[in-house]
Amino acid sequence: MKLQDALFNWLQIRLVADARPDDRAAQETLDFFADILRADHRLDEFEIIKKDDTMIHIRYVQEGKAKTQMFDREHAEQLLHDINANPKYN
Repeated sequence: MKLQDALFNWLQIRLVADARPDDRAAQETLDFFADILRADHRLDEFEIIKKDDTMIHIRYVQEGKAKTQMFDREHAEQLLHDINANPKYN
């Protein structure tokens, strides 16, 4: 999995886990993607540092170098919207 894809997947499930703190499956999935970022891409740190009207900014440290990746906010929040819209998950 490419780094950008892994970061985006982590971001989507991070938004879900933050919005649904009692959702154990979301937390387990968040841990899974965090493990991928650490093991496969050698990231030491990764966090959401900013949200604005259109973008979500992630800061990460890879091999001692800090970098920032931005993702479209609407696209990143789509999984949470889909989960919330499905009565099966509420």
